[in-house]
Amino acid sequence: MLVKTFQAATMADALRQVKAELGPDAMILSTKKERQGGIMGFFSKQVVKVTAAIDPQRPPQPPPVPARQRIERERTAKEEFESSLLAPLARELRELRERVEQLSKRDDDLRQRQNEGAAAGDGAVKVGEVAGLNLNNIPRQDLEEIKKLLVTTLTRHQEGGAQPVQWPDAIGGGQQPEGTAEDVTGVPLVHELERQGIDREVMSKIITTINTLPAEQEGQAIAGRLGVAFGRLIKFTGMLRLKKNAPRIIALVGPTGVGKTTTTAKLAAMYALNRGNKVALITMDIFRVGAVEQLKTYTKIMGIPLEVASTPKELERAVDRHADCDLILVDTAGRSHKDAEKLDEMKGFLEVIHADIYLCLSATTKDRELEEILKRFSIFDVSKVVFTKLDECESFGCIVNLLLKANLQIAYFTTGQRVPEDIEVATSDKLAELILKGAEA
Repeated sequence: MLVKTFQAATMADALRQVKAELGPDAMILSTKKERQGGIMGFFSKQVVKVTAAIDPQRPPQPPPVPARQRIERERTAKEEFESSLLAPLARELRELRERVEQLSKRDDDLRQRQNEGAAAGDGAVKVGEVAGLNLNNIPRQDLEEIKKLLVTTLTRHQEGGAQPVQWPDAIGGGQQPEGTAEDVTGVPLVHELERQGIDREVMSKIITTINTLPAEQEGQAIAGRLGVAFGRLIKFTGMLRLKKNAPRIIALVGPTGVGKTTTTAKLAAMYALNRGNKVALITMDIFRVGAVEQLKTYTKIMGIPLEVASTPKELERAVDRHADCDLILVDTAGRSHKDAEKLDEMKGFLEVIHADIYLCLSATTKDRELEEILKRFSIFDVSKVVFTKLDECESFGCIVNLLLKANLQIAYFTTGQRVPEDIEVATSDKLAELILKGAEA
């Protein structure tokens, strides 16, 4: 894909440059305004920069129509349009759009003129008052919405809806258009979602949700609105809720190498050290070399009991011995999701203690493999998921894809090897921050 940045004094001039050099199929990636030139910050001029792209692999465009033939075609199309029933409405909308554009541009000029008049003792000109219309009574956000509505309406009527409107600066907080992800492929937010590996169907749900947010949230930065959208689409469980008269039993399961043992130790520290709860830890991982010794070290430092269970009966007795605890954490042995026999064996262990099953998944795992892992581990009646190894990830779309497609509840993120620091309660704002972390780079 060929990407190029164009600079001009106005947005219209910049778009003309894009069309002239890259053609009408160019895709607008981003727009921004900045000031250049001047001396020590004075006398600088505002310029508009537009970044656009075109796919060079597209088939070549047909040769241009001769000027005379093109003019004749344009006249014919115009005459047909003007003679249609929509012509009066289109003219009215066009005039209104031009009026709003002029009022918006002249607002700043009038403000400057008022300042100059005040300095000269002449206060005849009032800011925001043009041709009897007081702009001060019309919120600037409403003016922008009016302009967007006009552009959308005219585009659909005059071009048959073939070309979607490209909204600028979505990452900076601009309003997204309503519709599916395919309708807004030129918007920077969509580009970032694609870069993070978010599925097209999932992306469409996200965009649609953002577009239906209440009006009071339209002024938020896109990270805030994306967080709100995630909060509506994904179930975040928050802090673990403990029982009053019985221990809460949590068993962590998952494939080999995802960090279950370290995550178990982090959760034990979070509730025993940070929150002062009475916690016991039980391990079933007697197969991995050093697993028990690793937990013994952690529990000794934290001052909590550790039990080792190699049979379902031992596991049941260990739970009974710590019935006075607030929380009992069970660390299981890692099992390949392809080893159905071992998974069934582990299920038999856990059924005797009626534990809530937390599935640990690595954020470095590919989408297709995550779906297969979830399918195989679904024999455990998974209650919630924990995503580990976020510190080893470059993209986080797989998390969003799995949570939305499988309608899962997420409890925690882990972000490193340190115990107990590198664990946090999963939130919608944190997930939005992860998805957009590359947008500001």
